[in-house]
Amino acid sequence: MELKRISRYVWAITAVVGVMSLMAYLYNHARAMQGSFTVLLENIVLATMSYYLLFFLFLLIIRYAILIFYSFMDHLEALYKGRKPTVGIYRDDSLLPMISLVVPAYNEGVVIQAAIRSLLLLDYPNYEILVIDDGSTDDTYEKAMAVAQEQDKIPVRVITKRNAGKAEALNTGMSVARGEFILNMDGDSKLSSNTLRACVRHFDDPSIGAVAGNVKVINRENIWSKIQALEYVEGLAMARKAQSFMRAVNIIPGPLGMFRKTVLKQVGGYDHDTFAEDCDLTLKMLMCGWHIAYEPTAVAWVETPSSLLNLLKQRYRWTRGILQATSKHSQALWQPRKAGVNCFILWYMLFEGIMWPFSTLLGNIFFAYVGIQYGLSTLLFLWWMQLTVLDVVAAAYCVVIEEEDPALIFYAVTFRLFYINIIDVSKVFATIEEWRGNTMTWGKLDREGKL
Repeated sequence: MELKRISRYVWAITAVVGVMSLMAYLYNHARAMQGSFTVLLENIVLATMSYYLLFFLFLLIIRYAILIFYSFMDHLEALYKGRKPTVGIYRDDSLLPMISLVVPAYNEGVVIQAAIRSLLLLDYPNYEILVIDDGSTDDTYEKAMAVAQEQDKIPVRVITKRNAGKAEALNTGMSVARGEFILNMDGDSKLSSNTLRACVRHFDDPSIGAVAGNVKVINRENIWSKIQALEYVEGLAMARKAQSFMRAVNIIPGPLGMFRKTVLKQVGGYDHDTFAEDCDLTLKMLMCGWHIAYEPTAVAWVETPSSLLNLLKQRYRWTRGILQATSKHSQALWQPRKAGVNCFILWYMLFEGIMWPFSTLLGNIFFAYVGIQYGLSTLLFLWWMQLTVLDVVAAAYCVVIEEEDPALIFYAVTFRLFYINIIDVSKVFATIEEWRGNTMTWGKLDREGKL
């Protein structure tokens, strides 16, 4: 174990030093060409674009610096608490509250049995499993019932209902749950055995309304899924870790979130008017004054899209759903005193959902144009390298903190080279169509049974 930890540090330092050295060389090369760049300042449109992209790059650097700093502070806080003696109300096994695990399932026949069996192995003495079959047209209900009838130690209830969407399935689970706490997850997720113990301890703090779990990719089999594995570690886990230091995680992930049942009922459960019900519920809880923590050791292993088409469908839905949820709570955007940190959270979500993808695509188009028109192709490469450096530094940091595979660091290059450009195009189209009010469907992905 110690050897693996040292290896991660070595690979992380090597990657960062390598890209920084290359960046220094490129900047020296750019300085030698500095005189030729003045053409950009002679045209008001080109000058405006140049200054805007410099401003955007500045915001990105600030964004990465803040996330790394606060995620590291959260990491130190967790280490400090881990060394302190624990006297919380949820430490003694005899006092551990009942937890209801709600598994909404629609046409999850390929993965539902593996998901349920993994839940039967959780290290926790007092829980039940609720499988909500949301009108599946395949054999989801039959397969879930088969597992439920196999054992008698842990209560497994399978409830079937007409199809009404994931939000309604989760609300059904909330209404029949017997536990004081509810853990909502996806039908294609596999939880780490420590999940319930790791999450429930956060509720020693009465201001905590929910705990977000850590989501990782299990099917790391091709370029698409391996880059997504890096994206989940760098783009999601790091952000949630930073937000957790302020107890203000902005999205409780669908694959793993634990809630106080009283809080779920207080905010009215899940709404049906967005395609990101998890984001919408999280914002509702934050607006009601509840704090939301993040537990990095509670892991939900999920199957991500392994084909480009399914990946684009997923990100299109995520983008429109987050925009819909943000729009519902947009009044907080203009009330910083009343909304407090929630105002900042919403602006941050708009930055990532709208400004970031539009600006990166705009930058690529702008630098490609000046490269062709004025022979300044070096600028395009420098633009790409600057963004890649940010990705590599963040990836190296996350690999060390998350104890992940060091090979993921090098996928930061391919992530920036083509992956993020494709995703940004999908986000831009999703934003435009959401603004125009185009209709959309859920677009459920086909499971491959990789759990």
